[in-house]
Amino acid sequence: MSLDPATTRRIARLARIGLDDQETETVRTQLGGILGWIEILNEVDVEGVPPMVGTSMNTALTRRPDAVTDGNCQEKVLSNAPDRAGPFFTVPKVVE
Repeated sequence: MSLDPATTRRIARLARIGLDDQETETVRTQLGGILGWIEILNEVDVEGVPPMVGTSMNTALTRRPDAVTDGNCQEKVLSNAPDRAGPFFTVPKVVE
């Protein structure tokens, strides 16, 4: 499907994207390709296929209980710090 430049500029304006003439042509071509794929998907026969609510078809998944912990890994985290003072990260002063 092909879009005209005016429609492409309108879509860009609605998305608050500023486009010059060359960018408008590039985006017009890309949107045309996307709309072409959508047309192909519309041709797929989905009669009798139940709608999918989520990615997991098994709704009886076991989940661990939510429990707040301190993580118990302070030393492990601080070992990645380029500079530290005791149990704290140190950073350069940014405000005079």
